Amino acid sequence: MGLEEIRSRVAKAAAEAGRAAEDVRLIAVSKVQPDARVEAVLSEGHRCFGENRVQEAQGKWPGFRERFEGVDLHLIGPLQSNKARVAMELFDAIHTVDRPKIATTIARLADEMGRCPDLFIQVNTGEEPQKAGCLPSEVDDFVAECRGLSLPVKGLMCIPPVEEEPSLHFALLAKFAARNGLTGLSMGMSADFERAIALGATHVRVGSAIFGERVPAAKA
Repeated sequence: MGLEEIRSRVAKAAAEAGRAAEDVRLIAVSKVQPDARVEAVLSEGHRCFGENRVQEAQGKWPGFRERFEGVDLHLIGPLQSNKARVAMELFDAIHTVDRPKIATTIARLADEMGRCPDLFIQVNTGEEPQKAGCLPSEVDDFVAECRGLSLPVKGLMCIPPVEEEPSLHFALLAKFAARNGLTGLSMGMSADFERAIALGATHVRVGSAIFGERVPAAKA
């Protein structure tokens, strides 16, 4: 579809929800995309991107940042404690804080570094055993724990189960956020971001609809 069409759809969905388009941050998910596609989107003026893996982002984004000012980089994939320092140096926001151990690690590093990215707590709204995220029953306590560590928690994030209606999960996440006084809602991807915006998403994560499907590299 391309960047401009997605921007237009975001603006239309926001307007239909009685919201301003600028209240919704479009994160272009550039994971495993060829550099040429990422550069093309950068050249169109877009600056907000999402990556799943710290190591991949580390190899890609320092070079792009030298050439393009104002890049806003978001980690939307799982974060391991041993990659936390690199992630905190590289990313402007981390959307996948999901357990006490990683929260404690981030707090310790933030004290050492004197800075911390914006943080979102990932919630496993579908309670799927294979998926990261704190359970719905743990959200309130975990938000309080992160605040007790003086972490800059901006909101919540979820990835609904693929076989379920995502709007139910978006509404649940919005309820948790409101209950905890959080304004950030990182929810909605290529197939459902308009429904997420209707339910209050402040950050939508769109990859294939902007860049096209990733074509696996040919084997030698």
